Amino acid sequence: MDTASLMAISPLDGRYQEKVADLRPIFSEFGLIHFRVLVEVRWLQTLAASGKLAEVPALSDHANQILDDIISDFSAQDAARVKNIESTINHDVKAVEYFIKEKTEGNKELAAISEFIHFGCTSEDINNLAYGLMLQTARQQCILPALDNLIGLLNTFVHEHATLAMLSRTHGQSATPTTVGKEVANTIARLKRQIHTFSHTPILGKLNGATGSFNALLVAYPDINWREVSEKFVGSLGLTFNPYTTQIEPHDCIAEYLSALARINTILIDFNRDAWGYISLNYFNQKTLAHEVGSSTMPHKVNPIDFENSEGNLGLANALFEHLSAKLPISRWQRDLSDSTVLRNMGTAIGYTLLAWQSACKGILKLEPNHAVIQTDLDQHWEVLGEAIQTVMRRYKLPEPYETLKAFTRGKRIDKTMLHEFIKQLALPEPVKLQLLALTPDTYIGNAADLAKEI
Repeated sequence: MDTASLMAISPLDGRYQEKVADLRPIFSEFGLIHFRVLVEVRWLQTLAASGKLAEVPALSDHANQILDDIISDFSAQDAARVKNIESTINHDVKAVEYFIKEKTEGNKELAAISEFIHFGCTSEDINNLAYGLMLQTARQQCILPALDNLIGLLNTFVHEHATLAMLSRTHGQSATPTTVGKEVANTIARLKRQIHTFSHTPILGKLNGATGSFNALLVAYPDINWREVSEKFVGSLGLTFNPYTTQIEPHDCIAEYLSALARINTILIDFNRDAWGYISLNYFNQKTLAHEVGSSTMPHKVNPIDFENSEGNLGLANALFEHLSAKLPISRWQRDLSDSTVLRNMGTAIGYTLLAWQSACKGILKLEPNHAVIQTDLDQHWEVLGEAIQTVMRRYKLPEPYETLKAFTRGKRIDKTMLHEFIKQLALPEPVKLQLLALTPDTYIGNAADLAKEI
């Protein structure tokens, strides 16, 4: 860690900077400026390529290459120049326009059309597309790959332990057995539904002027179908065109995107707490590393810190997601700026999310089922077979099957001998009795193993 990071206010830029480094080019101030530059340059190229503006002829390959290079070669020094311009004019988006004019003034072809940089645009036309590209890039380059890795680790764990019977606990009490693999398979199934929703959430964008109706563009060029031009432009960026906006794109799609991430995080909080609980029951051991310290004073401890760190960071992320999702779709009349500073924190929320997922993955890799403890717990709870017995009694119409098993098992520790004596005195067909006598807590798992193997 460099000494500058020791002075960082946010742990994402200090303690955890290496873990979220992939987000820096996307959600940093550099990233925002870069995406703004991209949108401004592509809009100028779109106008030139449209053939609809006599004053903006088609660009030569050389001119287009200069514009392309402004995007591809954009550097920290370029971003600093934009910030320097902003410090003079006190407008962040206008600074981007002036920066592009500077970068193209040496080319006569581009200098001649310099006033068509930012043509017909309000700042929000540039900003909403830049933020849309941020979210699109983060989804493809960082978020979905991280989720693939998480699902892959969970899936491996499920298949390794698909048949390992385990006592369930409902309301904290011993209950119908399951398998280790099936319980984690439940988490995978839940995550996959939300990942599908997240990956298919469209990211909307607009370029339609100060109040959403192409007013200035239609005055300047009344014969051009600006909605069509804008829709094609937004689509060319990989975003979905929204024709109905005020000055701002209403951010409903951002709320949907972030809410989907929040639901994924909530499922993982549930998983983290269950993993923590099973570790505390000694159902799971954690692989140890010789150089690691579990406690500053108790040498024996191997704390479940990965799941704890994951839970804590998921909570931080979801608190931010909740505010972002509630705030961003609301704007006074046609525009206010209360969304501006809030939008800048999307990367922080996503950063804590990715950090939490990494911690969960680290914890999963350490988990080892403690077969002896799991089996001992099953062997000590034969009363859980009472559910099966009373259900069979119902089938064969024996009187008061539930009540009979309740009286026999409730609040009691039942062992194998006691249960077998109870079964033998039931008025059931002999083959059925033999079936029940063959049942054990570790074989009473229904189709749990099949469900685990299928995930």
